Amino acid sequence: MAGHSKWANTKHRKAAVDAKRGKIFTKLAKELTVAAKTGGGDPDANPRLRLAMLKARSANMPLDNVTRAIQKGTGDLEGVTYEEIVYEGYGPGGVAILIDVATDNRNRTVGEIRYILSKNGGKMGENGCVGWMFHRKGVITVDAEGRSEDDLMELALEAGAEDLQNDGDSFSITTTPEDFEAVLEALKAADIEPSDAEVRMVPENHVGIEGKDAEKMIKIMDLLEDQDDVQSVAANFDIPDDVLEQLMG
Repeated sequence: MAGHSKWANTKHRKAAVDAKRGKIFTKLAKELTVAAKTGGGDPDANPRLRLAMLKARSANMPLDNVTRAIQKGTGDLEGVTYEEIVYEGYGPGGVAILIDVATDNRNRTVGEIRYILSKNGGKMGENGCVGWMFHRKGVITVDAEGRSEDDLMELALEAGAEDLQNDGDSFSITTTPEDFEAVLEALKAADIEPSDAEVRMVPENHVGIEGKDAEKMIKIMDLLEDQDDVQSVAANFDIPDDVLEQLMG
């Protein structure tokens, strides 16, 4: 299985701990604010806001926080103006990295990202250097225990999914961004509650890394995810499962 998918699933489970919940809520609030600013405060007419609200709900973000973030985006409450930027770069072993940020200070953010990469065997790249390797997809993760792969596959494909992958302890369902909500609703209608569901950038192919390169790559991912202005990170590394478990243990 591709190492980044495994990393994303493990990261999601770890992110549920209360110690990091405040940071998760901050990132979700930024996304809600930006989504409302760019497409309006009505989720029925704003797919991006609808998805942001769905993600906030799955993270148990308080409704008051969600409402305030949206009102800041629509201008009903005073708030900070965020600029959306996508940075591209490379990690150890030639791994491609795509970094989505929402920032009120471009110079601060790019400086911190450049520092994280350069100190751990990576480097910033020019616009367009790796973006072509990724496509935006809906990714829904369902725990495998007690579930039939064939039944889940049939349900997902009938709802509009593109593919289902058996990751051992979980199933990963891939959709187009447009069909993401329909597939998610079909699962929930069948009393299947995903452990994770989001629209994110997914690489077309992967670069295998091990040893020090793998260690540095995981450090880069952790540091970038922890950076306040970074909303999401995608990378095309493939680390063997046993090595990944050891590094994330």
